[in-house]
Amino acid sequence: MECFLGSIHRDHRYRMTTSGGGGFCDCGDTEAWKEGPYCQKHELNTSEIEEEEDPLVHLSVDVIARTYNIFAIMFRYAVEILTWEKESELPADLEMEEKSDTYYCMLFNDEVHTYEQVIYTLQKAVNCTQKEAIGFATTVDRDGRRSVRYGDFQYCEQAKSVIVRNTSRQTKPLKVQVMHSSIVAHQNFGLKLLSWLGSIIGYSDGLRRILCQVGLQEGPYGENSCLVDRLMLSDSKLWKGARSVYHQLFMSSLLMDLKYKKLFAIRFAKNYERLQSDYVTDDHDREFSIADLSVQIFTVPSLARMLITEENLMTIIIKTFMDHLRHRDAQGRFQFERYTALQAFKFRRVQSLILDLKYVLISKPTEWSDELRQKFLEGFDAFLELLKCMQGMDPITRQVGQHIEMEPEWEAAFTLQMKLTHVISMMQDWCALDEKVLIEAYKKCLAVLMQCHGGFTDGEQPITLSICGHSVETIRYCVSQEKVSIHLPVSRLLAGLHVLLSKSEVAYKFPELLPLSELSPPMLIEHPLRCLVLCAQVHAGMWRRNGFSLVNQIYYYHNVKCRREMFDKDIVMLQTGVSMMDPNHFLMIMLSRFELYQIFSTPDYGKRFSSEITHKDVVQQNNTLIEEMLYLIIMLVGERFSPGVGQVNTTDEIKREIIHQLSIKPMAHSELVKSLPEDENKETGMESVIEAVAHFKKPGLTGRGMYELKPECTKEFNLYFYHFSRAEQSKAEEAQRKLKRQNREDTALPPPVLPPFCPLFASLVNILQSDVMLCIMGTILQWAVEHNGYAWSESMLQRVLHLIGMALQEEKQHLENVMEEHVVTFTFTQKISKPGEAPNNSPSILAMLETLQNAPYLEVHKDMIRWILKTFNAIKKIRESSSTSPVAETEGTIVEESSRDKDKAERKRKAEIARLRREKIMAQMSEMQRHFIDENKELFQQTLELDSSTSTVLDNSPVVSDVKLIALGPAQTQVPEQRQFVTCILCQEEQEVNVESRAMVLAAFVQRSTVLSKNRRKFIQDPEKYDPLFMHPDLSCGTHTGSCGHIMHAHCWQRYFDSVQAKEQRRQQRLRLHTSYDVENGEFLCPLCECLSNTVIPLLLPPRNIFNRSNFSDQPNLSQWIRTISQQIKALQVLRKEESTPNTASSKNSENMGELQLPEGFRPNFHPKNPYSESIKEMLTTFGTATYKVGLKVHPNEEDPRVPIMCWGSCAYTIQSIERILSDEDKPLFGPLPCRLDDCLRSLTRFAAAHWTVASLSVVQGHLCKLFASLVPNDSYEDLPCILDIDMFHLLVGLVLAFPALQCQDFSGVSLSTGDLHIFHLVTMAHIIQILLTSCTEENGMDQENPTGEEELAVLALYKTIHQYTGSALKEIPSGWHLWKSIRAGIMPFLKCSALFFHYLNGVPSPPDIQVSGLSHFEHLCNYLSLPTNLICLFQENNEIMNSLIESWCHNSEVKRYLASERDAISYPRESNKLIDLPEDYSSLINQASNFSCPKSGGDKSRAPTLCLVCGTLLCSQSYCCQTELEGEDVGACTAHTYSCGSGAGIFLRVRECQVLFLAGKTKGCFYSPPYLDDYGETDQGLRRGNPLHLCKERFQKIQKLWHQHSITEEIGHAQEANQTLVGIDWQHL
Repeated sequence: MECFLGSIHRDHRYRMTTSGGGGFCDCGDTEAWKEGPYCQKHELNTSEIEEEEDPLVHLSVDVIARTYNIFAIMFRYAVEILTWEKESELPADLEMEEKSDTYYCMLFNDEVHTYEQVIYTLQKAVNCTQKEAIGFATTVDRDGRRSVRYGDFQYCEQAKSVIVRNTSRQTKPLKVQVMHSSIVAHQNFGLKLLSWLGSIIGYSDGLRRILCQVGLQEGPYGENSCLVDRLMLSDSKLWKGARSVYHQLFMSSLLMDLKYKKLFAIRFAKNYERLQSDYVTDDHDREFSIADLSVQIFTVPSLARMLITEENLMTIIIKTFMDHLRHRDAQGRFQFERYTALQAFKFRRVQSLILDLKYVLISKPTEWSDELRQKFLEGFDAFLELLKCMQGMDPITRQVGQHIEMEPEWEAAFTLQMKLTHVISMMQDWCALDEKVLIEAYKKCLAVLMQCHGGFTDGEQPITLSICGHSVETIRYCVSQEKVSIHLPVSRLLAGLHVLLSKSEVAYKFPELLPLSELSPPMLIEHPLRCLVLCAQVHAGMWRRNGFSLVNQIYYYHNVKCRREMFDKDIVMLQTGVSMMDPNHFLMIMLSRFELYQIFSTPDYGKRFSSEITHKDVVQQNNTLIEEMLYLIIMLVGERFSPGVGQVNTTDEIKREIIHQLSIKPMAHSELVKSLPEDENKETGMESVIEAVAHFKKPGLTGRGMYELKPECTKEFNLYFYHFSRAEQSKAEEAQRKLKRQNREDTALPPPVLPPFCPLFASLVNILQSDVMLCIMGTILQWAVEHNGYAWSESMLQRVLHLIGMALQEEKQHLENVMEEHVVTFTFTQKISKPGEAPNNSPSILAMLETLQNAPYLEVHKDMIRWILKTFNAIKKIRESSSTSPVAETEGTIVEESSRDKDKAERKRKAEIARLRREKIMAQMSEMQRHFIDENKELFQQTLELDSSTSTVLDNSPVVSDVKLIALGPAQTQVPEQRQFVTCILCQEEQEVNVESRAMVLAAFVQRSTVLSKNRRKFIQDPEKYDPLFMHPDLSCGTHTGSCGHIMHAHCWQRYFDSVQAKEQRRQQRLRLHTSYDVENGEFLCPLCECLSNTVIPLLLPPRNIFNRSNFSDQPNLSQWIRTISQQIKALQVLRKEESTPNTASSKNSENMGELQLPEGFRPNFHPKNPYSESIKEMLTTFGTATYKVGLKVHPNEEDPRVPIMCWGSCAYTIQSIERILSDEDKPLFGPLPCRLDDCLRSLTRFAAAHWTVASLSVVQGHLCKLFASLVPNDSYEDLPCILDIDMFHLLVGLVLAFPALQCQDFSGVSLSTGDLHIFHLVTMAHIIQILLTSCTEENGMDQENPTGEEELAVLALYKTIHQYTGSALKEIPSGWHLWKSIRAGIMPFLKCSALFFHYLNGVPSPPDIQVSGLSHFEHLCNYLSLPTNLICLFQENNEIMNSLIESWCHNSEVKRYLASERDAISYPRESNKLIDLPEDYSSLINQASNFSCPKSGGDKSRAPTLCLVCGTLLCSQSYCCQTELEGEDVGACTAHTYSCGSGAGIFLRVRECQVLFLAGKTKGCFYSPPYLDDYGETDQGLRRGNPLHLCKERFQKIQKLWHQHSITEEIGHAQEANQTLVGIDWQHL
């Protein structure tokens, strides 16, 4: 990879594929590259390029001799022992005196049995656990064998018999051997020796040379006795591990030494036949077979050439191939009958021979030696033998009467054809390079074709056909009755060679050497014509009873994969035939083969035919056949874009393909490439021409880049382009007509101007002006004129018009390009203006066209007929100007023209008037509408307010704009109560939200989240005992709530959910598939938008307004308030203690009560009444329990004291994550939030504020006391976290939402809002201290002068105080300006979250200043939250109490440890989490993954390396080796990783497939489009196309946004609903 990236090829077009590896780097191999064979690192010094010296000169004679001996002994020993076949005794010279009775039961790998079968069998056979069995199976799969039992012979034999018995039912059994332990030991030692040899020869070329000599030294037993041969020939008997070791050795020795590479290639070619036969019977994949080395040898041009000339390699490969396909019929053709699985397996293997042939032919020779010519032609003979066996294979006969019973086997023959397609093309390319070879090949091919046609006239009696005074002899043959075959490779090869004769001009240079005079055109065209007639008849529905096999054959015959050597060549063959015979004769033969001769040869046949009430089907069939025949004539004359048929080059051909594909619709690069034929290098040649014919449009965030046809290319569009399928043709016609209408042109699609034919094919055009053709055209036009009496079709007429158009274009071309003194022989215009002969005096074609022009039933074709008449007149003018004798102009047509123009102008005028009238009416209507709205303004206002039934009401609320908006505290802005009406999506009933009514709920999804986490390694060890009261600032795992915003009645939802559950139970009994939601976990899909949900949030009014008692006294300041609260808490604690200790006497109790000084107005035994209706209370409990269950991963328990904590936590975490998203995207805090987010936050905050009403009062009070104690010390709590380890926003939410539980018992007149304000101020101050303690104090080089502003002075004073309390452990005092800057930056997220929280809690609208983006809003936020803009004032105002609090915070031992640098702490503001940085170029990812080996199985390459995009870990996915147990289930590496890294959700990139994988839990997952695009703006999932890929930042941003918004699970839900196949995948194994 490094070499590639450091070479000139990096910027070229290349293709990426993934494979198991093998081979070595091609850097420096001059034969492997056309240019730039070296990378920068390995550039050659020119001095080194002398002739190759013998590497042995650097070694002394002594060293050479010793090395030779050692290598020979070791290599021979290794070969002996590896190819040793006895299982219980060693070779005589290695046998020991006394043998122990210890054996191994050795299990071998095969490619037939699955992992599951092997694991199951092993568990039974050797009583092991499933884990051990998986281990065995993995090793067997990797190394090819593994001992599964060790002991005496009997013990191992027993295991063997169980394994064989268990696996022999369907297939051949697993291979098991009981081997003596000494043999196993020797074999393992032999492998180690080979590996050692491989590494030792890496030190010196001399050592490598010696090893090569040892390996190829002929042994004592003559043929095939050298060590290399012995290893190769016993390849299929070795196991996988041994094979890969010795293949590696061969590669690093024989293939790296140029001299011996040649010798090895010769040995390989000599043994080729045996090696291939071994491979075909072997059951290992090709990559583990020695036969796979052919790619290393045959692709080297010099070696391939040498092997062809010296070893006759081409012939060997083809002969070997023929030997494996032995089934032939009586005529010697291949027969693939009733394909068994084994035969199919063998056939797949045999096809690899074709690949070898392709390798040999892939580099074309530049100069030919006589020897090369001779051997190539020998190979060509062998190839013709192969094609001869294919000519006419799989013949078919039409089924009449009943449907075919059994579909015949057709795939094998087509597979063979497809595999050979490139080889056939390459054979022609080779022939084209040398004139002598081409002439010889042409003769040979013709001779073989003659043989194939040997019994041509046998038994088929000749008949004579005659039309219009022409007659021709042919044979009687009916495609619909006799046998016909679609496979004619010999004819097609001849057609290809014939075109080459024309292209290379050999036909004109050496006509005497060619047997052109011996050709019999009728014989050449016979079979291709039958094939095309077969297609026409299938299309006409005459072969319906032959089933699908025939339909499929026809499909592939035209398909882009095969057509180049099938359909295209058949057209060329017909063109060849026609160019050599009288076109009238050809047309008659063609009519006869199409079974239409009757219709056109007998006058009035059509009339009789339709008057006798014939079968409707027959009429339909004949019509289709006539259409198909006309189409064929259009193709024969019009398809001249193959170089050699027409005067064009290859780029013209590709251009034309692209133009016609893009005429259908704009296409992406990949679609376009798929529709173009590929050559042997998988190239289509598109890149060189695409710029000339199309514009490229770049893709957006989704979708792909598109090519659009340039407007100037549309004139080259041919409606009857021969590669269009029927559907494509009609789409293209539609698209082109639409385009013309848009450009205000007439909609005729005339035939395009064509390039001239090559001389060899020049006579083809005469078919257009031949008598029979004119007769056919005349007949069809006649039918159209008298349209009622005949069975004819419009598309038939359309084709005739096209043909007439083609003829006119042709004549025009001839006239324009005519030389001096030459007479143009193409006189179509004259022929169509003559009326018919005497007996029936039919009108001329021209006259009929003029009649048809005004026929009302031909509206569509009018433009085309008009175009024809116009062209006809133009040609006439040219002829007149060139000829001397003026011909009298027929008046009719001119009058025709002018009247037509008038007609057109009239039409245009009417259309214009109609348009103006329409516009006027529309304007009137919209005016009336506006008028109505103005009159009924109030009505419209009301409906609008009702419509925005969700809570946008607040935003329209009539707050006076100049009032200062304050969100909390005694000065909170009072908002008038808004009534809120909502509609249930299930029963469509509308209802007002209030405290007494039935509950309304929002569908919601609660999930654990690590998106904001700063520490993913933290785990909750025991969720049952874990206390979530304090959230650590690293937010290691939070609970996020999201909602789709759809509202239902609680009871409607309950009914809906019950029905989902019932359905699930029924489904489970029927099928065992997963659904996209897990009902057991309470999941369901929102009934409206199908969004994944797992609970519901109740809709409430602002809860504070319900609990808040009005302010009727002066409110205490902070220190007084803290004192009061501390007293109330103490009183509560004493009471709680007493309740828990059983009292002996009640009198004592009352005494205590007396002693205990209750603060004034505090009634601890008062229990407030719950204001909510039963249904709302139930929903409060439901959602609370769901949050607790998901957040802690425990069983639901609504009594658990941790439920309220989880509700507050989820509220805080969700607000924090939304604040993060808004900050990352630079959006304003109160900008227009999507309404689903807005509704979700409002409902969640209000729910969390109301939840204490359904929890136990004492529990909530207990939480409040503990939370409060973390800021205001209290002796009763020991284990409170230090100030550095508390996330202040979570603390704020907890305190504010728990406070009403205490305040409801306080009747001293302190209002709830005062409490909110003091809590908020207290927490804010604690946060400031947090920021100051953890702020990084480096100066940013912005050294300001002495502080000036009051903020800076205040901050410095505060910093000094802290400095004093921490015992000077705090770092030196930086400038006040710097401190103030870090406080402002650090506290900003906290202020934004608080603003959101209080906005949703108290319903105070946000000030308009905060609703715009761009500014920092610090002052506005402070005002809204009733904070001083100089935050340090808070400390100054509450000096006396704050100093003692700061002291207590700073004295904590953890703070001291932090300041002594013994521990870390989070600093503020927290960085936003992002997905990992991906490299710009995908190849570097592939490189990284290819170096990644599976962590569990020693150094083995991972098969599916997968990258976690959250933390960057590479995992070995989808393999048994890395499965781990999770909650009692085996899961793959990715699933296990999601639990540790993303608390259940994960985003991965599968590197080899270039696919993004989303996982959530064990049963949910989906693939997502990757952020890598090629140059054409397309993704390449599965790396199928292999174009270079580059990172698209916007798409990666989009994935990151999904992650930030916690939408991964939702995305998976939608994907699984949309695509049911995703549900069936076992995601947990990835």
